[in-house]
Amino acid sequence: MVEQTLSETRSILSWPKYRPELTAAPQLPMSRDEMDELGWDACDIIIVTGDAYIDHPSFGMAVIGRVLEAQGFRVGIIAQPDWKSAGAFRTLGKPNLFFGVTAGNMDSMVNHYTSERRIRSDDAYTPDGVAGKRPDRAVTVYAQRCREAFKGIPVIIGSIEASLRRIAHYDYWSDTVRRSVLPDSKADMLVFGNAERQIIEIAHRLASGESINSMTDLRGTAIMRNSIPDGWHEIDSTELDTPGRLIEHPDPYAMKNSAACATQEEVQPLRLMSRNLNAANTVIRLPSFEEVKEDPVLYAHASRLMHLETNPGNARALVQRHGTRDVWLNPPSIPLTTAEMDAVFGLSYSRTPHSSYGNSRIPAYDMIKHSVNIMRGCFGGCTFCSITEHEGRIIQSRSEDSIIHEIEQIRDKTPGFAGTISDLGGPTANMYRLACKSKEIETACRKPSCVFPDICKNLNTDHTPLIRLYRRARAIRGIKRIFIASGLRYDLAVMSPEYIEELATHHVGGYLKIAPEHSEDGPLNKMMKPGIGSFDRFKKMFEAASVKAGKKQYLIPYFIAAHPGTTDEDMLNLALWLKANQFKPDQVQAFLPSPMATASAMYYSGRNPLRKIAKNSESVFTPKRKKQRDLHKAFLRYHDPLNWPLLRDELKKMGRADLIGNGPECLVPAAGRNDRIGRESPRQNRLHKGRRNQRR
Repeated sequence: MVEQTLSETRSILSWPKYRPELTAAPQLPMSRDEMDELGWDACDIIIVTGDAYIDHPSFGMAVIGRVLEAQGFRVGIIAQPDWKSAGAFRTLGKPNLFFGVTAGNMDSMVNHYTSERRIRSDDAYTPDGVAGKRPDRAVTVYAQRCREAFKGIPVIIGSIEASLRRIAHYDYWSDTVRRSVLPDSKADMLVFGNAERQIIEIAHRLASGESINSMTDLRGTAIMRNSIPDGWHEIDSTELDTPGRLIEHPDPYAMKNSAACATQEEVQPLRLMSRNLNAANTVIRLPSFEEVKEDPVLYAHASRLMHLETNPGNARALVQRHGTRDVWLNPPSIPLTTAEMDAVFGLSYSRTPHSSYGNSRIPAYDMIKHSVNIMRGCFGGCTFCSITEHEGRIIQSRSEDSIIHEIEQIRDKTPGFAGTISDLGGPTANMYRLACKSKEIETACRKPSCVFPDICKNLNTDHTPLIRLYRRARAIRGIKRIFIASGLRYDLAVMSPEYIEELATHHVGGYLKIAPEHSEDGPLNKMMKPGIGSFDRFKKMFEAASVKAGKKQYLIPYFIAAHPGTTDEDMLNLALWLKANQFKPDQVQAFLPSPMATASAMYYSGRNPLRKIAKNSESVFTPKRKKQRDLHKAFLRYHDPLNWPLLRDELKKMGRADLIGNGPECLVPAAGRNDRIGRESPRQNRLHKGRRNQRR
């Protein structure tokens, strides 16, 4: 049985240490020589990772490694091995318990390819930024090599790459629906989410002699099964949300005009509609891999149902047939408590790359070495984002004391620290300690977002704890500046003028990155992002606070081109909005459909999983052709002469030739001398741009 309430959950701090004599290593070993220095004849657990090993709490392999070490297990690291044979996977010998496999902090396909499927020329998680040090679909390849290296040793896969591929998923890079990564990798188990709770229990149970095949009851894990076990009640997903003709029926996932998830009086009806949602022996059968591969409507239906079952408080097990076997997903793991979070971040990290890298520069480390993660999770529910699918929507916050201690550790231990903390944040900088006002309502809620279409009335939006943290952190001896570089929810920030004033006065270095993503309601609704009015209010308040502080500070807005639900007219209106607000974006982002995201289901299926799925339900247009994607990016960079010829042609086709000319109301100038730039070869374009810059 997998039912487990928060009060019944075993603390990760309660396990007896497996090897009581084990002390923290200066760095987890990556070679036999290092194992010898530590006096180890073998590792209990070996973590294989696609990233360079950086012993810092911002890197997943370091967190899991140190967490297991604190439990008394000897942990080794194999970082970026040569995957062309099993030899590199034998470097540390045979592990006593299991291999843990991670692609790294990023999905390997996102790491390798741009949104236009072009190969990236560098890798920020590799020494000196060298590309090509990990394979495509790294989790699958590494797991197979581990199996070849030592037959019979359990292989457990994790990381964001595994989390987002735990069921059949649309794969943008092959433009097809692929199987769950679990059967493809031939791993024994998949852990999804941040996974400390699961991996600790797995390690202790294996160490006690239990077989990996008997561990079928762990939250936050996926396993392969031949059939539904006795005693389980199977519900077909189509009984909960029929993907046929439109039928009106109670739908706990439907987004109504009211922003509230539920009131106390509504909790019981929600439970009735969800059919024994807390039953430990209930499993929901999703359409099979073969069905969702052939039918985009069923794919959208499966995506919708999967997202229904992501709240740890009410999620049920899911099962999906792959050939002759089932992929079985247990409900998500119970989030870590503040005490557990403090313990995870308070471990003996050296906060530096492994010594074997010498003086090599690792760009990702340079970016975060002076930053502090204060929380996990996001309840924003943006359909294009993977944070909620991986970390969950319940915010897990550290204590003030834990965060202050880490800042002091940076000050005292990090080479080259000059007094500036580069970030004090997380997935969303200003969700620290924000949560539902009622645990009962939070447990029953199935809405995908607490802030869309409006901020839920049951959500605590008090920024006072965060303001207090900022002020205490600034007062630490030796700390000169603390910046907030993580993205923040401006629709939440406007609820606290004091927070905006604190931010603008003390924590912005001239520019603040912000992500309205679009100006038009059509694409914003498909993104589950607030209307542009929220951004306008934040901009006004931020500018007023900056003036009050005597500072000239500016917002740098980020936008997404070619997102599902975006028309050419939407992009034109966004370009006009940008021009009216004097924004000239430099780098622009085109939508990249990541596995398992709701927006990816829109992209593939042409349906909107935010509403009931049916054969004749709402269709979603998505710009997929390269020419149209290029046009949408060109609208974002309306000010770039390279884009003017394309924009003139399209504006004429759209009947908006009035926007071509030299008047203040025009978007692009009339054809002129600069038009030769953009129609010539890339080399000629660079030469012309270089000469123009020299003249300036």
